[in-house]
Amino acid sequence: MSGSGNVDVNQRPDADALIQSLADYVLDKKIDSRLGYDTARHCLMDTLGCGLLALKFPECTKLLGPIVPGTEVPNGARVPGTDYVLDPVKAAWDIGCIIRWLDYNDTWLAAEWGHPSDNLGGILAVADYLSRSSRATGGSPLSMREVLTWMIKAHEIQGVLALDNSFNRVGVDHVVLVKVASTAVTAAMLGCTREQVVSAISHAWVDGQSLRTYRHAPNTGSRKSWAAGDATSRAVRLSLIARTGEMSIPGALSAPTWGVDDVLMRGSKPVTLSRELDSYVMENVLFKISYPAEFHAQTAVEAAVTLHPQIADRLDQIERVEITTHESAIRIISKVGPLANPADRDHCLQYMTAIGLLRGGLRAEDYEDDAAADPAIDALREKMQVVEDQRYTREYLEADKRSIANALQVFFSDGSSTEQVAVEYPIGHRRRREEGIPLLIEKFKANLSTRYDAEQSERIFNLCLDGDALDATPVDEFMDLLIA
Repeated sequence: MSGSGNVDVNQRPDADALIQSLADYVLDKKIDSRLGYDTARHCLMDTLGCGLLALKFPECTKLLGPIVPGTEVPNGARVPGTDYVLDPVKAAWDIGCIIRWLDYNDTWLAAEWGHPSDNLGGILAVADYLSRSSRATGGSPLSMREVLTWMIKAHEIQGVLALDNSFNRVGVDHVVLVKVASTAVTAAMLGCTREQVVSAISHAWVDGQSLRTYRHAPNTGSRKSWAAGDATSRAVRLSLIARTGEMSIPGALSAPTWGVDDVLMRGSKPVTLSRELDSYVMENVLFKISYPAEFHAQTAVEAAVTLHPQIADRLDQIERVEITTHESAIRIISKVGPLANPADRDHCLQYMTAIGLLRGGLRAEDYEDDAAADPAIDALREKMQVVEDQRYTREYLEADKRSIANALQVFFSDGSSTEQVAVEYPIGHRRRREEGIPLLIEKFKANLSTRYDAEQSERIFNLCLDGDALDATPVDEFMDLLIA
């Protein structure tokens, strides 16, 4: 039936099929993957460690804590590495903020990219709040096994939506998928009915979405370090609203003129799910193990560190540095000119490569103003040429490869050069799991030591290494271990 003239036909549709699929997945899907749970445990360790390391940086910590100082929240959620007790909405913001601050947690790369462990902000905050509330009324807390299950499901939603739907190409930030994934899982965690979960997800889609402005020159800034915390926090708020019975927006995606497909995607293609939801994303997620660097640069830094011994004594003889890379790296992080702040520097391919060449490594501190004042860095950046390899671009998107390749070669004024060092898969890739996991565990141990004394660090470390013991640990007891 169609309207005539200026009259709309006000026949309320069923909820969009994609929204219903997400709701059915979070409510009904049983996860059976041993690899998925093992990877989720490693992801939990790595994600918490990244958050603890971020607490060393005042620009991060100034954003944390209750909105109104001195606020007391009954059964409030804890923020790892602090003594804050917050409502679950602000706790999700704080946990998500510290997780993402240093650009060091896991990554997923496809048509869209992002960091699925950003969802842990909402998951941990809600799980802790629910556990403490349940205990207060004589009930049972959630277990860490349940947290791992919700992590797998949040990873899956965010990652599968990223496979074929490129929000970045229309200027929308990837944290839209953090909001959608966190909303779906936290609504289910909060005991919402199917109708309420559908409502929550629909509100996540129509909510105001972040622009990528703060990720790109010349506007790159620190908001990119808290944007995911903001998204996962907003998800918790929307889930709580939906739990009251708030009505849904059934055509959030498909409504002509007003839905996501027309407004955000500009009618280019509808948002779709390209594969059945299970545990694929967690099983194949990419870890940032060696360097706190935007993921498209991880292999470039690894190549630079390899070349460091060959060029360290010949810096004044370097004529040019050739970086061979893939299209996504060129579009996202290749930039010339002044770099205004740490957030600008950790999204500059040339800066990160220069640090690797000059210092034989890359640390979070290398993005700070004092470190960046070294004139050798910009001098080397000015000698860099960035070129695309079509094979690298193609294999970045191929499902059986998902490479993130970079190659590096240094040319000297006397006509000589280093060999070209190519690294096609970073150490955090699934193809390098056997090599990577022991280093991930060492990274976690080192990050624990930045916040806790030896005894507390060892207790947390040993518990996380013991999968069965961790599974059985009540969430609130686990979070109490993380108080500093």
